[in-house]
Amino acid sequence: MAGRFAPRPPRPTVRGGQAGVPASVPRQAAAPGRVRTWTPDGPLDLGLVLGPLRRGQGDPTFRATPDGSVWRTGRTPLGPGTLRVLAHGGKARGEAWGPGAAWLLEQLPELLGATDDPSAFVPRHRLLALTRHRRPGLRLTRTGLVLESLIPSVLEQKVTTVEAYAAWRTLVRTFGEPAPGPAPAGMYVMPAPRTWALIPSWEWHRAGVDDKRASTVLRAVRVAARLEEAARMTPERARERLELVPGIGPWTSAETVQRSHGAADAVTVGDLHLPGIVGWALAGNRNADDAEMLRLLEPYAGQRHRAARLILISGRVPPRRAPRMPKGDIGRL
Repeated sequence: MAGRFAPRPPRPTVRGGQAGVPASVPRQAAAPGRVRTWTPDGPLDLGLVLGPLRRGQGDPTFRATPDGSVWRTGRTPLGPGTLRVLAHGGKARGEAWGPGAAWLLEQLPELLGATDDPSAFVPRHRLLALTRHRRPGLRLTRTGLVLESLIPSVLEQKVTTVEAYAAWRTLVRTFGEPAPGPAPAGMYVMPAPRTWALIPSWEWHRAGVDDKRASTVLRAVRVAARLEEAARMTPERARERLELVPGIGPWTSAETVQRSHGAADAVTVGDLHLPGIVGWALAGNRNADDAEMLRLLEPYAGQRHRAARLILISGRVPPRRAPRMPKGDIGRL
């Protein structure tokens, strides 16, 4: 069983003050962070580009604020860091704090899609052409970090997104560390590999994670360095390395490299809903399986993940199978 006899890592201190700081310690003015400005070569929609990195509304590693900023934390090769990104006037401004600040700013253009080539996609369906025209700011992010995409993807295996997001929130808030700098309250950096390895079995269960998924995470963090090396490989080779870890299959590896590598062709197979969504959007077939989905996406070889993203943001989903409950009946169950 996962970590049964492992000592319990200390929990972050939260006593009514700033996350991770006892209430008796006054909050100090935040020091300015490192800054970098980058000019993209086309439209940039921060919500579309960085949205896939968010694991639910309460994700402690991601926050969108009313001023249009996107905040995210990361455990970089140089250590933990916090990044704030704001796009305005055709430019993107990044400000970062913590030991990983320099690395996060160096990675900023790739995070915002600098290595992505939207022009490589040729729409062959009216829906895709219309969606691309309406949402020109879609670019595929490349984080350059593997574990931060792999671990939440493992948690999403064979459960609802609600359950998976709740598990991610619980584990990161309990065993992560407070975000460096003036991050919004409640933001954390995900645990280090060693910390994941020391989480005892009862804490996995408390977070709603079964032994199978917990064991997969434990196997992954034991070879964390080897998996992070995959960030410098092609998406295809990276997936091969990820799938050497028992419990990581094609679904999980695709979900990971879509984010860590910006893999434009890494279409997700084995998903409960995606084949029906793609089938309905491109052929009116809500009962499409993986084979049918791949057939429909074949004209977009090399860009199949982008095609799927365009379908998902188009809002065209299969109609409900059952009629909606009349408003007067809501709350009677």
